[in-house]
Amino acid sequence: MYFYALKLQSLQIMKVLIQLVVTAIFVVMLSNILPGVSVDSFLTSLVVAALLALLNIFVRPLLILFTLPITVFTFGLFLLVVNALIILICDAMVTGFDVSGFWYALLFSLLLSIVQSVVRNLSRKADSTHPPR
Repeated sequence: MYFYALKLQSLQIMKVLIQLVVTAIFVVMLSNILPGVSVDSFLTSLVVAALLALLNIFVRPLLILFTLPITVFTFGLFLLVVNALIILICDAMVTGFDVSGFWYALLFSLLLSIVQSVVRNLSRKADSTHPPR
């Protein structure tokens, strides 16, 4: 029983690490596509991916709570602005990651969210076709 729990925990850690690396790859790809976004190196994109994960865990819920009235009024579309603000906060905190303004942050967050959700859905389908042993 203990070994099964240890194996399950190590698999969860591996999934998080893989998700961070995949997000870092997408950050590099989007910085090559969007002219208003630049990343100095892959290491910087790993830092951006980790910081985005932390900001989404700790700061995003607070921003959503504070902006709840306008989010309800706009039927949830204001969450796009919250996502862009998270990108701009990350831009301010990470040297080597530069976003040229709000609109590029909005487009970057939108494209990153779309790509991440597609990859997440594909990985869930792969997990469902191959049950754990």
